[in-house]
Amino acid sequence: MDTNLSKKSKKLAAILWSIALPGFGQLLNQKYVKGLLLIGLEFIINVMGNFNKIIIYSFQFKIEEAIEGTNYLWLMFYPCLYFFAIWDAYKDAGGGERPFAYLPLVFSAYFVTIGLIFSSKLHVFGYLIGPMWLPMLFLPIGLSIGAFIQWILLKVYTKK
Repeated sequence: MDTNLSKKSKKLAAILWSIALPGFGQLLNQKYVKGLLLIGLEFIINVMGNFNKIIIYSFQFKIEEAIEGTNYLWLMFYPCLYFFAIWDAYKDAGGGERPFAYLPLVFSAYFVTIGLIFSSKLHVFGYLIGPMWLPMLFLPIGLSIGAFIQWILLKVYTKK
């Protein structure tokens, strides 16, 4: 039981560190080149997309300023990098052995990107949500659709 608990702890640590900063989970898994590459890419996309300013403005509910400060051409790369880093760290820590386990995170990347695309125009209950909050609202949609497709594929392929 200690071994099983240790494996689960290692997977959770990789996920949580990757959520904190893409590449940290890889460093934890001793994948140093990949980890440093992901950290470098995260830094470049963050700076070029003005992501830290967007976060600050969004928490201050200055949504118009957040939208004005967003470099969408750069920030569009962020969701795929972010969710790939989480998946990769989890996989390298021993997770993701179930068939199609990657689908919820792949669809999360897709739908967070869609949320970002529409973040300057889409209003939710009459409010403009902006480039940080709207993509986050699209996350559960991506997770759900990915999990549903995973469930369908498991049903289809386990019957054969």
